[in-house]
Amino acid sequence: MNRIIKIILSDILKNKIVLAYTLILAILSWGSFSLEDNSSKGILTILNVILFTVPLVSILFATIYLYNSSEFIELLLSQPIKRVKIWMSLFIGLSSSMVISFFVGAGIPLLIFAPTAIGLMMVLVGSLISIVFVALAFLSSIITRDKAKGIGISIMTWLYFALLFDGIVLFLLFQFSEYPIENAMVGITAFSPIDLARIQILLQLDVSAMMGYTGAIFKDFFGTSLGLFLSFLLLCMWAIIPYFISLWKFKNKDL
Repeated sequence: MNRIIKIILSDILKNKIVLAYTLILAILSWGSFSLEDNSSKGILTILNVILFTVPLVSILFATIYLYNSSEFIELLLSQPIKRVKIWMSLFIGLSSSMVISFFVGAGIPLLIFAPTAIGLMMVLVGSLISIVFVALAFLSSIITRDKAKGIGISIMTWLYFALLFDGIVLFLLFQFSEYPIENAMVGITAFSPIDLARIQILLQLDVSAMMGYTGAIFKDFFGTSLGLFLSFLLLCMWAIIPYFISLWKFKNKDL
């Protein structure tokens, strides 16, 4: 199992797409902090990168890599290796490579220019978001053997969490504006890993006052130690549940 992980890691970390992704993250991160005299402005710029670019690259690259590695996976299946070990090795290799790329590109500048709880929070959240969307990529790729459909599912998954989910939440807020649904909004955010990440970072930046009464509700819940623990637990569940569903499908799929 460790040997398979090493092979996958060495293969991915030499991939030109991953190297370009790391370089772009580094340019954006170093540039954001170098051009701004206030580190908070640089943090907000990197926040947008974490919420939009990191999930998109993670889910798309992982999905394409799995489809392109179908012959390698079939070769492993012909060996006396359990399917659980093969799928877990692929997941660890892909998620580790995405986390390493994110840390080298954006994590190091964050820890240098913002060596505070906010910087550490952003590094941790960015790493978790990378793992979550790799897990979603595993689920997308195992649903169908058609590469075009699998990539399409991945793109739609990213679009839903990055854009459509917020539109649905705004629609609910407008439609039920006469009712006290602010508390319900706390529960609804659990259905989007990107929203969970956004709220955690914004609360650390102490801009919840700009979010109105709903922001105060979020701060009362997510601003506590219990709320912080639950939000990270939910983010971890967003990685664990899709992965285990994909593992179950992989174990029972006739390849």
